Amino acid sequence: MSLEAIQRPLPGPRRMVADFGGVYFANAIVAFVFAASGPVAIILSVGARGGLSESDISSWIFGAFFINSLISLLFCWLYRQPLVFFWTIPGAVLVGPALGHLSFAEVVGAFYVTGLLMGILSFTGWVRRAMQSVPMPIVMGMVAGVFLRFGLDLVYAMRDDFWLAVPMTLAFIALTAVPRVARFVPPVIGALVVGAILIVVMGTFESPGEGILAMVHPNLYRIEWSWRAMIELVVPLAITVLVVQNGQGIAVLGATGHKPPVNAITLACGAGSMATALVGSVSTCLTGPVNAIISASGARERQYIAGILVALFGLGFGLFSPVFTRLLLATPKAFIATLAGLAMLRVLQTAFTVSFRDRFALGALVTFLVTVADVAIFNIGAPFWGLLFGFAVSWLLEREDFRSLRAQG
Repeated sequence: MSLEAIQRPLPGPRRMVADFGGVYFANAIVAFVFAASGPVAIILSVGARGGLSESDISSWIFGAFFINSLISLLFCWLYRQPLVFFWTIPGAVLVGPALGHLSFAEVVGAFYVTGLLMGILSFTGWVRRAMQSVPMPIVMGMVAGVFLRFGLDLVYAMRDDFWLAVPMTLAFIALTAVPRVARFVPPVIGALVVGAILIVVMGTFESPGEGILAMVHPNLYRIEWSWRAMIELVVPLAITVLVVQNGQGIAVLGATGHKPPVNAITLACGAGSMATALVGSVSTCLTGPVNAIISASGARERQYIAGILVALFGLGFGLFSPVFTRLLLATPKAFIATLAGLAMLRVLQTAFTVSFRDRFALGALVTFLVTVADVAIFNIGAPFWGLLFGFAVSWLLEREDFRSLRAQG
């Protein structure tokens, strides 16, 4: 299966200047601030839970933003579409529990193999068929089980730091209730601003001291090959990228009239995942929310400009990742927990809705329960077993749902 042809003629500097406009600049700012707020809080939460150092987290953020922004620049230019790549949030969350019994070197090895697998799949033509044939309710049952801890951490944050977590949550709810305002001030960003003001007022910010203004010195990680890491992480990571994240991003762009190059996107995710693994970042994916924001308005043929702008912002953010890492780590734990929990609410809601709406509901329930139980078998984490047991239960007891899925395909 050949890769999709690039769109010629390629836009030169004059064409890109002519295509620039205020609406694309504004959309790019909103999209980037979204990516740099809640999703970054999730990386910090996962890293802290997994025992990663500040240097590890800074390096992870560098790879997630800088390297993926380079890929985004290239693809927006080649295909003249808003094709922004960042990192798989469900995949990042999967890493947290794995770090409880795997070394980071083993996890990084799994990142490499996941990237290699996706690169191979990009040339086979199987990706599109796999996206259509994998029972999404079972996959989202695993996602719901993994993300549940972020919802619980939000509740715990309200209990432990009421005067910080509750006002942030109220700001999120207020902005969500007014869609016109939320379009310009996303609820997660509103919660971040309210939280930052309260931290300053209450004096709970722990100054990181001197040397905060520093450029990144990314770590290069030694790889440790581990079969249990491969079994536990590779398949779930590949599924979250190809089915959950890329599926969402491709659907969002397709709904606005674009024709995303599925095979080329898969190749980019594979190559990007191997490149970002060098500095300890989780697998690359086509982002759904960011591409949704930058393709929501303006002329379709000019929306690629917003993608290029987001990528340029991402390059700067990645270069100065130590600054943002130190600032966020100096805030109270409840701030990060609240921000990450609020960022996950809609995703968690969608995961539950897709899992238990109609077909494969029993398999999705088994997947969810096994994942939430977080019991490792043969030192292999629960998300893998959740997928395996949920699929097996559906195969045995929900055969009609499989027949319906094949008929649709």
